[in-house]
Amino acid sequence: MSQLSEPLNSTHKKSDFSCGKEMLDHYLHRQANQDIKRKLAVCFVITESETDLIKGYYTLSNGSIDLSNIPPEIQRKLPSSYQSIPTILLGRLAIDQRFQGQGIGKLLLVDALKRCHLISKTIGSFAVTVDPLDLEAERFYKKFGFIKLPDSGKMFLPMKTISQLFE
Repeated sequence: MSQLSEPLNSTHKKSDFSCGKEMLDHYLHRQANQDIKRKLAVCFVITESETDLIKGYYTLSNGSIDLSNIPPEIQRKLPSSYQSIPTILLGRLAIDQRFQGQGIGKLLLVDALKRCHLISKTIGSFAVTVDPLDLEAERFYKKFGFIKLPDSGKMFLPMKTISQLFE
């Protein structure tokens, strides 16, 4: 499977994007380019080929999980010498309202997980983490196997599980 997404660039029509959640719209319209320039995150988009309209986007950046927040049954398998475990943060994922209900969220998630899998071959990463914006987002990630971290709104999917999808 080749990547469906491409890095955000100046040809993409960011101002036309509206997912219905102001925080995610605002991020793409006003902050994404700055985060890219500052190396805080990378933004990937899926577009409508003939118009360059953005159907959806996601962001990736480095992250970590405090070892004490990982469920005990998984924590036992990790070295106790680590205070935090390296992860890749899937920071944002949004679909334009005109394209919602067409399976694009799933496509974006699979695309992001494939990128994370490839990255994990060259840099240590135990899992992909997400911090769902709301209950709807939490249900979406749970459907794909993400595990809720205790005492946190965050969720994670172990890289071992992700690797099984692509190998």
